[in-house]
Amino acid sequence: MGTGLYRVQLTGVAGLARVAGISGSFWDRPEKTPTHHFNSKFIWLPAVLIAGLGAWVLQSGSASNTAERQPVRLATVAITEPLQSPAVEAETAAETAPVDRLKISSQSWRRGGLGSKALVTFTLRNDNDYAVKDIEIFCSFARRDGSHLTDRRRVIRDTVNMKSRRTFARMHVGFININADQAKCSLVAASQV
Repeated sequence: MGTGLYRVQLTGVAGLARVAGISGSFWDRPEKTPTHHFNSKFIWLPAVLIAGLGAWVLQSGSASNTAERQPVRLATVAITEPLQSPAVEAETAAETAPVDRLKISSQSWRRGGLGSKALVTFTLRNDNDYAVKDIEIFCSFARRDGSHLTDRRRVIRDTVNMKSRRTFARMHVGFININADQAKCSLVAASQV
């Protein structure tokens, strides 16, 4: 009588576990790992995702094309300006008053920082009966032919005393287009001290 175990070789605990049908132990290393089959299945995943994304883009693109062919109906809205009380108008006039008697008497500019920075020199003349501070200037830059390129704003935190002039030399206004050839600065706002 034989036990029917022909050519079974037990090599330690790993062989015993294989005969017993226990798998997944750290002694048992299968000849073919499941990651080999796993990786080949994921090769197709990017291709399927790209094909699906392409179909979605084509489908959404055709929907937007049909919307462009339809006529557009414009709506008209009438906006009425609310009436302001005299107190609000006086308050608004008081806020803009510092700029009315504040002027740029002279200005020039040059390039700095490899040609990309605008350095503006200008003189402010304050004809008000009070000092002003937080002066906001607006500078517009253009090409040689006069076509507009860049706009920059800058707030000057210094104070200009009443009935006086003050020169600001080489004030960095901002980065500008390299093709800028002309500059024109103007005053936007100021506050009373």
